[in-house]
Amino acid sequence: MTIIPTFTDQGSGAPIIFLHGIGGNADNWAPQVADLADEFRCIAWNAPGYADSPALPEMTFPALADSLARLMDHLELEQAVICGLSMGGYIAQEFLALHPSRVRAAVLMCTSAAFGKPGGDFQEKFLAARLKPLDEGKSPADMAPGLVAGMVGPNAGPEVAAALTASMSRISSATYRQALNCLITFDRRDAVKRIGVPTCLIAGSEDNTAPAAVMERMAERIPGSRFHVIEGAGHIANLEASAETSRLIGAFVRGLPA
Repeated sequence: MTIIPTFTDQGSGAPIIFLHGIGGNADNWAPQVADLADEFRCIAWNAPGYADSPALPEMTFPALADSLARLMDHLELEQAVICGLSMGGYIAQEFLALHPSRVRAAVLMCTSAAFGKPGGDFQEKFLAARLKPLDEGKSPADMAPGLVAGMVGPNAGPEVAAALTASMSRISSATYRQALNCLITFDRRDAVKRIGVPTCLIAGSEDNTAPAAVMERMAERIPGSRFHVIEGAGHIANLEASAETSRLIGAFVRGLPA
């Protein structure tokens, strides 16, 4: 049986597929869908294992990219603009590497070309720190308030923290464990310079997870890319500065070659 991720689908016009981060779901893109669906077809997926999406036997980036390809097949989309935030940006890059002909353009938000530095020490320490609460019996819902506080910028209102806490609280411990083990394996540093579609990179000036300086260096390696910084935004810039995010995405897609 072919497993299709669940999704929301609103509007018509050029399709944009939105990919959420490790603590999110399709609802995290609701502001952009509301802003852009009068002009574009806005599809926001729930990654496998998230919300009501069936889980993968093993969560790997190639498997996630193939899940996205199956979703596009289901929607009868030959190509789409792929927009990913944080871990969703990793999935977008993996999809670009494995299914390049299916990407019309890419928007990479608050993400990087690899998780951590080469060598593995950072990844091992990160994983151990994140798995420890799960091993002690805590759930993602228990962990959410502390993790959210470390992700958002100083200008984020309480509604942003509430939205992020709500989405993270819907993640099962099994899925979160799978996602963490998957997250630390990502490394597409060598593939960045081969991205051959129009690409827009968006960073938050207050993002300590995917710093703007790191994203700017990434943008310099992608031929012809555009780079924007949203002042005052942290790691979840699409919720912290939703109107500016929608404006940047809309202007980018509007300006693509027909």
